[in-house]
Amino acid sequence: MDQKSETKKKAGIYKLVIEQISGIFVPIINYLTAASIIKSVLILLAGAGVLSKEDGLYMVFYAVSDGFFYFLPLFLAITASKQWKTDLYISLLIPVAMLYPDLLNVLENGGKLPFLVFDIQPAIYHSSVIPVILGVGLLHFVEKPFDKILPDAVKGFLKPIFCCLIVLPFTFLLFGPLGSWIGNFLTYLFNLLYEWNHIVAGVFMGFIIQPMVFVGAHWSIVPISIASIATNGYDLLLPLLGGAVYGQCGAALALALIFKDKEKKNISYQAAFSCALGVTEPALFGVTMRNPRAMLSACIAGGVGGAIAGFAGSQCLAFAFPSFVTCIAYAGSGFVLFLVSMAVAFPIGLGLTLMQRRWISEK
Repeated sequence: MDQKSETKKKAGIYKLVIEQISGIFVPIINYLTAASIIKSVLILLAGAGVLSKEDGLYMVFYAVSDGFFYFLPLFLAITASKQWKTDLYISLLIPVAMLYPDLLNVLENGGKLPFLVFDIQPAIYHSSVIPVILGVGLLHFVEKPFDKILPDAVKGFLKPIFCCLIVLPFTFLLFGPLGSWIGNFLTYLFNLLYEWNHIVAGVFMGFIIQPMVFVGAHWSIVPISIASIATNGYDLLLPLLGGAVYGQCGAALALALIFKDKEKKNISYQAAFSCALGVTEPALFGVTMRNPRAMLSACIAGGVGGAIAGFAGSQCLAFAFPSFVTCIAYAGSGFVLFLVSMAVAFPIGLGLTLMQRRWISEK
């Protein structure tokens, strides 16, 4: 096979994987957007003093908006089951186990669980993406043999048992910690880079953070940032990520302008609006990852924004993922350039994507 054929084959595999994953997210894009809007409005109202965080109205609607993201693995199990033709209820057993409170309390707080001759490693399971998708993907292959070999009289209750015996160990021993392993490694690289050069570290984190979100590795940043704020009163990592949010926003808006298909155009507009409020998942999973050039443009824009925030030594004073909605949490050193980093990244993501419109496909 010549190099050109090999390149086409790899591109075909990438396209197939992205189409499969996008097929899982597209059915819930509107609900992702709705949840992000509700959450952002509540944050704005609370910040303006219109609502108190202890108010019942705030707590109920925050629960439904934040709860959607918290229990995202449940929704993904449903859409992945439809995408890959697995048994819906067996598929739901995977996130049910992942989100069981007793397990979460141990694994999300750095604890390990003995499992046969292995240890289940600490990992973040709420709001996660990769563990449930890989789990249902494995279930697709595990189910088929049991459908053939189990007698109909006992298949109804034996198939879920045998499927769980195979799929759940893989989910907790391998798929679950995968995002944490990637995230911890990238965070280690960031710390090395930040000690060497703040600007280079900003480029690195601004460029890589959205791919980290795609594999669920971004949750590894959370405990590090929270610990930094608790110890030092500020965090230097989160401000580097603001540009990536608005780089995604610009790329999603560019795709909305490029696409001719009405449905794809509407999804892209909604995704861009969600990004403007600080939530990139609708754009990432529904729009830009399906168009590698747009994704690269967004990452480049994020790198530029990260460089600006790194140069300024921008600080986050209270934990909140960066956006204009939550910018009050970043009103420390380098605040103005933090805002500039987000404002600059948007037109870069928009412009770079528009420049490549002839290579962007709607398929």
